[in-house]
Amino acid sequence: MRTDFQHLLIQQDGGVLTITMNRPEVLNAFNDGMLAELTEAVEIAAQDESVRCVVLTGSGRAFGSGQDLRNLTERRSGDESLRVSDHLQKYHRVVLAMRNMPKPVIAAVQGVAAGISCNIALACDLRIAADNARFIEAFARIGLVPDGGGAFFLTRLVGTGKAMEMAMLADEVSGSEAERLGLVNKCVPLA
Repeated sequence: MRTDFQHLLIQQDGGVLTITMNRPEVLNAFNDGMLAELTEAVEIAAQDESVRCVVLTGSGRAFGSGQDLRNLTERRSGDESLRVSDHLQKYHRVVLAMRNMPKPVIAAVQGVAAGISCNIALACDLRIAADNARFIEAFARIGLVPDGGGAFFLTRLVGTGKAMEMAMLADEVSGSEAERLGLVNKCVPLA
């Protein structure tokens, strides 16, 4: 497995591969580079027979704060055209790679998991939340609906009513509340 990514830290201990999103200065917000690297790392891990389990986490104080909106603004203000459907297709690719992986993918969530970062955590087979975790389907705050499979995963994990509440109100759900709702498998002390 390649380890020279710009926005990811890769560590393998036996059969466990830990992928750490590493943009702590922006709470691991996704830019194009980190998204491409995560997709590559997940696709390689799926094929690597030495990897038996993948753990996905974030560096610093957060799992991830969602899409780096500055990145999208820069692309829009430049000469590069931005089709939202093309952009979302890149997220769908990584989510599908995680869901189709023939090994378990575990999200280790500390701090905030907002927007697409929340939905990538929901796409994992198992989710372990630290007691400081906060899950936010923040899309309503910018006039959008959950992407990256969020609506699909939310309704299956917490039911339609709670999923609608989370998507429409964009309220935070704590790690302990996420465990109570079934959004995560376990909430544990941060240490």
